[in-house]
Amino acid sequence: MQYCSRLYAFRLACAVALAALLLPFAASPPSGQTTAASDAGVAVGPQYDSTHVYVAPGDLDAFVNSFTATFGGQPSKTSVVNVLPVPSKTEFRFVSTLVGMLSVFAYQTPVPFPFGEERTGYLVTDIDRAIQAARSAGAEVIVEPFNDPIGKDAVIQWPGGVKMQLYWHFTQPNYAPLEAVPDNRVYISRDEADIFVNDFVRFAHGKVVADDKQADAGAIGLPQASYRRIRITSLFGNMQVLVTDGHLPYPFGREVTGYEVRDLGATLEKAKASGAKILSPPYTTDTGSTSIVEFPGGYIAEIHSVSPH
Repeated sequence: MQYCSRLYAFRLACAVALAALLLPFAASPPSGQTTAASDAGVAVGPQYDSTHVYVAPGDLDAFVNSFTATFGGQPSKTSVVNVLPVPSKTEFRFVSTLVGMLSVFAYQTPVPFPFGEERTGYLVTDIDRAIQAARSAGAEVIVEPFNDPIGKDAVIQWPGGVKMQLYWHFTQPNYAPLEAVPDNRVYISRDEADIFVNDFVRFAHGKVVADDKQADAGAIGLPQASYRRIRITSLFGNMQVLVTDGHLPYPFGREVTGYEVRDLGATLEKAKASGAKILSPPYTTDTGSTSIVEFPGGYIAEIHSVSPH
């Protein structure tokens, strides 16, 4: 998705007076969630995670309008700000939906390395503790913690090259749970899969809930073949690890987030009507139906519905 979603929503609130467009701060954790519990580690909750999306300035509004027409939700107005630890300028819009959050950036200046390569932003209870936990679990810190108007953030990288953002607020926000928690879709090689999974589960205090070594590869554009699909859950949300040989037809591997909807067909019709392209038509597996969609501006996403049990 981009830079850190919730983080930037609040940063912009502080920097450019967008507080009226954003959810209020709260000093206590979300109802029903224990952020400091020993089984949660440094996670807060999946409603605080976002996908980072980078588009060209001319595509910003078209993308946001198409995405919200497809999934619903509330986008912020556009602001022009610097959200990095070095000089830069970007147009920014934050998008809140019941199936996942986005931070959308349209840079007017070149994007400094390594920003643009981080896929998600995770809110943590303590940035220093989170960095220590990530390093202990096997991650490297590729952007050291830096201050922003309302907290601190950093970028880490896991074995296999998976990059993500960690962020922390001086005052903890309070958001309602999502209607459906999206999948962080990680394509990774056979060489690094087990290392990545072990390291991330240790960091996230998560759990491997499924490890299907003969999953139907028609879901990633390779009918009559199989691949290994690992599902992880944690207080950071859902993750689907797709272990392949890298022989993937376009656009598979380009999507970083998978969105769960109740009616895939109806959602795809909304997407098409709002200017999105269906890159891969619906494919049905033992777990449900899946499709790949490209929104205006080039953001590619997986959308799926789950088979009733």
